[in-house]
Amino acid sequence: MSVPFRRAAIALLTIWITLFARISLAATPTPQIPIPPAPALPAVASYVLMDYDSGQIIAAKEENLHRAPASLTKLMTAYLTYQAMANGSLRPDETVNVSNTAWKTGGSRMFIQPGLPVTVDQLLHGLLIDSGNDAAVALAETVGGSQAGFVTLMNDAARQLHLDNTHYSNVNGLPDSNLYTTALDVAKLSRALIQQYPQVIAITRQKSYTYNKITQRSWNPVLFRDPSVDGLKTGLTDESGYCIDATAQRNGRRLIAVVLGGPSWSGSTNAVESLLNYGYRFFEDHELYKPMTEVGEIRDPNLSPMRVPVAVATEVIVTVPRGRLDELDRRIVWKPAGSLPIAKGGVVGEMILSLHGQTLQTVPLVSLVPVDRAGWLARQWYRIQSAL
Repeated sequence: MSVPFRRAAIALLTIWITLFARISLAATPTPQIPIPPAPALPAVASYVLMDYDSGQIIAAKEENLHRAPASLTKLMTAYLTYQAMANGSLRPDETVNVSNTAWKTGGSRMFIQPGLPVTVDQLLHGLLIDSGNDAAVALAETVGGSQAGFVTLMNDAARQLHLDNTHYSNVNGLPDSNLYTTALDVAKLSRALIQQYPQVIAITRQKSYTYNKITQRSWNPVLFRDPSVDGLKTGLTDESGYCIDATAQRNGRRLIAVVLGGPSWSGSTNAVESLLNYGYRFFEDHELYKPMTEVGEIRDPNLSPMRVPVAVATEVIVTVPRGRLDELDRRIVWKPAGSLPIAKGGVVGEMILSLHGQTLQTVPLVSLVPVDRAGWLARQWYRIQSAL
């Protein structure tokens, strides 16, 4: 074999080997990141890790177990105060008259007193940073007219927010057998509070607050360990154990971690950090649809039209384990909210998003056309066509 021929053969063989290697690499699937089980956290009574944007529960333990909420009760006190400001019945700079009852309230305090000026905004700071029981009573008396009236508002709001395992009997969380909540309900309330009144984060992220020349450090220990954490609240009584409701934002994504019945502040802080790290490392959010995006159609010979195009009314964000989005199953179900006829934009069904048989979300679907019941002739014609 001549030298030029040998060189040409070697070059051709090299090309074939390179092409084969590239094809093999292209055909090799990208290995998926293994998803370990959620942290067990045996030292805490219950917990929930929620994705803020999707509202999905990433991990949970005894999420519906009734627990004493202690000062986590003040989340609802804050919610109703913000609601009153939103509807115009209260102003943040409004001066509040402090009653003797508020002044003499025991437990953690922001040290308000009758005759000493204090505004609604200052009381919110004292409520959420100092965990002031006196601030809670002052706000309740201002918003609800009395503590009893405010408690009624608290339970009404709990029903509206579907906090199905929560009942309030006071405004500040002092021990009471008729005061209870769950990790899941605390997470749901926290999400609603941030969604509707995001300005609350400007308060809960603060590490201390000064009123009447008295500076108090925030009760939230996670603020001092994790710079991504910017809220929300803690609670502690003998009945509740060490409770932390924390929210964090990393790379634009927010999570909510609720730990109830921890053994100590350090133990509950470690539990919160374990949950947050788990959620950020192994799960991710995906925007599936923007509002009013057509997602498919519902086919039914009893409807007019027989093929009804449907859309999601709001943005749909789903939380899935990393690298698993292509395994998501999407199923459209006819489930009208009312009787026929249904106007354009009316709810006509739902899309069930599931992963490996586990339902992640159920999304309402609206019709892009008016829908009515098909006439007798149309139904017969459809049956004839189907038989052909």
